[in-house]
Amino acid sequence: MTANTVTEQLTAAGRAIEHDSFAVIDAEVVRHDYRPEQWPIVRRMIHANADFDFNGLTDFHPAAVEAGLAAILRGGAAIVADVEMICVGLSASRLAHFGMHAHQFISDADVIELANAENTTRAVQAMRKAHRQGLLDGALVGIGNAPTALIEIVRLIREEGARPALVVGMPVGFVSAAESKDLMAGLTEVPWIVIRGRKGGSTLVVAALHALLGLAEARQLQPAQA
Repeated sequence: MTANTVTEQLTAAGRAIEHDSFAVIDAEVVRHDYRPEQWPIVRRMIHANADFDFNGLTDFHPAAVEAGLAAILRGGAAIVADVEMICVGLSASRLAHFGMHAHQFISDADVIELANAENTTRAVQAMRKAHRQGLLDGALVGIGNAPTALIEIVRLIREEGARPALVVGMPVGFVSAAESKDLMAGLTEVPWIVIRGRKGGSTLVVAALHALLGLAEARQLQPAQA
């Protein structure tokens, strides 16, 4: 069986530690209700911060994994993030393998100016800018920090016809974080992965996206295994 190479750790020692960590998680999780294609994503999220609560808090639209894999395997899909931390956390070599680029606009001067002028958050204006630039359609959208960004994505989908391939909605916080994820999970137009409640964060978005990239590489290798 051919093993992933692009989406694995770059050294044998690093790979061994990561695989051993996954084995520990599998052993300590008494049970889970995730489908086989969903569990690697949840497991990598648990691995990212050693919090087993994500076994249960993580929720998937039924088409989420297949939609994400299809977008990745088509090549060239954009990743639109709410904050720079997600873009920095994503592996450049893994993105390059699939011809993907990550985008964020949270600190752009025009975004800040519009946020002040319209009394909104920068995160809202950043999502609007991504939509104006045509980046949202077919993209993987990752929201880990700003609930207002996720609420705006929901509005853009409902009111302006934005059609991301997948929304990974995991903003952390105490104001509107849980509510924003519940709003996202109420959509049927676009597939989503969310964390219910207050927990979340950019690290978890990166973990989920890296898991999807790993699953996509494994899918690429299937013909070679036949």
